[in-house]
Amino acid sequence: MAGRINDDDVKAVRDAVPIDAVVSEYLQLRNAGGGNLKGLCPFHDEKSPSFQVSPSKGLFHCFGCQEGGDTIAFVMKIDHLSFSETVERLAAKAGITLRYEEGGYNPGHQRGERIRLVEAHKAAAQFYVDQLDSPEAEIGRKFLAERGFDQAAAAHFAVGYSPAGWDHLTRFLRGKGFSDKELILSGLSQDGRRGPIDRFRGRLMWPIKDVGGEIVGFGARKLRDDDNGPKYLNTPETPIYKKSQVLYGIDLAKKDIAKVSRAVVVEGYTDVMACHLAGVTTAIATCGTAFGGDHIKILRRLLMDNGSARVIFTFDGDAAGQKAALRAFEDDQKFAAETYIAVAPDGMDPCDLRLAKGDPAVAELAEPRTPLFEFALRQIVKRYDLDTAGGQAAALDEAAPIVAKLKNLAVRHGVAVQLAGMLGIMDERFVVQRVSRVAQWQRDRGGRGPTADRPRRETPQIEAPAAQSGPALNLRSPAHRTERELLKLALQRPELVSPFFDAYGTDEFTAPPYAAVRQCIQDAGGADGAPSDYLDVVREAAPNDTVRSLVTELAVEAIFAAKAVDEVYAAEQLAAVRLRAVDRRIDQLNSALKRLGSVSPEQQAAAQQEVFVLQQYKTALKTHGAGAL
Repeated sequence: MAGRINDDDVKAVRDAVPIDAVVSEYLQLRNAGGGNLKGLCPFHDEKSPSFQVSPSKGLFHCFGCQEGGDTIAFVMKIDHLSFSETVERLAAKAGITLRYEEGGYNPGHQRGERIRLVEAHKAAAQFYVDQLDSPEAEIGRKFLAERGFDQAAAAHFAVGYSPAGWDHLTRFLRGKGFSDKELILSGLSQDGRRGPIDRFRGRLMWPIKDVGGEIVGFGARKLRDDDNGPKYLNTPETPIYKKSQVLYGIDLAKKDIAKVSRAVVVEGYTDVMACHLAGVTTAIATCGTAFGGDHIKILRRLLMDNGSARVIFTFDGDAAGQKAALRAFEDDQKFAAETYIAVAPDGMDPCDLRLAKGDPAVAELAEPRTPLFEFALRQIVKRYDLDTAGGQAAALDEAAPIVAKLKNLAVRHGVAVQLAGMLGIMDERFVVQRVSRVAQWQRDRGGRGPTADRPRRETPQIEAPAAQSGPALNLRSPAHRTERELLKLALQRPELVSPFFDAYGTDEFTAPPYAAVRQCIQDAGGADGAPSDYLDVVREAAPNDTVRSLVTELAVEAIFAAKAVDEVYAAEQLAAVRLRAVDRRIDQLNSALKRLGSVSPEQQAAAQQEVFVLQQYKTALKTHGAGAL
């Protein structure tokens, strides 16, 4: 029986395989300074990179989840391998022959399960590629040619053919030393009446690789009418293949995805081929399942969630595509905020589009088009008659719960304003408040939507600042600086800003963390007539420790008055915050008037009247300051 791997060989493997090269196969790394690299941790969900790699030391460490170690530890953790399996895999990459302390070279049948299954798939892939040149595979070659794929394209994507007989691959792999148990476990074979038979027979075969580039499964397309199986047949769930955790083409696309911060999600294997051949080398596809949370994690690690990252879905414009878009929208709001939908003319997929209009049309399709959230909402509102109040109300009833699921307050507010425009509702604040109430109901009821029961309170529950990616706190910003001063006054000297402060809405504070503090003051009963334990009540009203910490910070930070902290200084801050809120509202109304040119004259007149009133109010604020409040 094979023993432990020689210690010198283990050291040789560590030295021969650079840790940054290995880690880069799974996530994008960027310069972190001091010779280190950083990226999004693959072992826990995070929005900003806390995972660092030191190439000079051959180590990695995550400052978020505290995972760390060397190259071997990284591969063991990410691919769920044993120590021996990991060393054997890395040794194979480095061309190092391992020695074992108790019995010489390690026999293949005693190697780790994952490595054996991967080796079986690698052998099967080559077998399928060789079979594509056989006379029987003429139907497969014709299928590819009719879709614009020549022999070079088939070779680039390692497309193969599975013979129509019962056990051609099974017998081939047995001859390579694989046991029947391994063949069944791998999903390449299945139980027959007289023993294992091939799972894939008479089909075109696409190898499916993981992010590390190892073949873990296959996608198979039927070619003959007498094949009673599904159009596409994929490898079943196995120890190395989980369909929710693989993306076809990711091995070819990952470097360009990381380089240009863009990914194009298509629906099938031939669509990936068409995109890559057309120059869209960031195209990938799911394998027999809907795009979901695990797929998002894979792309996030490559895209690094930076501000320029873009994901373009080429879902069909049919009902299934629309459903997929809504599912992606609800699954991850930050991901959705940087995601777009592209629908080709006549609903053609990239493969058909390339045949009909050539490579430039495919490249054009892959450019960002309609934001995902806009696409998702339009699919809802277009089902209703928006020329009637009842139709508008019904559309709002269905759309509001979707918008309310957005965790980022700033994004949610912006989408609610756009929803008002789609519905033709001139009172944007009504839609924003409706969405906020639904969001509160969902929080109070554990994520469920509103019911006939009334909510406990009408004010919206503000998310924690940590969940916000809206305007960052920036004291160089006049708006943020003034809002901060006003909140400090409301917490430290509430009598100076009362009773006016309590009439200010959370939407008058443009930084989401400040809006959260404003909500706490409101939930605590307001600043007017503040009791002796006022600060304690406000802190208790905070939804979490992050908001509570900010309340404390504002309560102890010095008020930066040029002269005295008095009614004059307080009036200046009150007027400045309100004036900026009025300016924003005027801009929103003017923008809505431009967008909603098709509304009735009465609605246009109402919006124009509101603009006129706000302009008068703005003049009064500039002239009289807090006296105009």
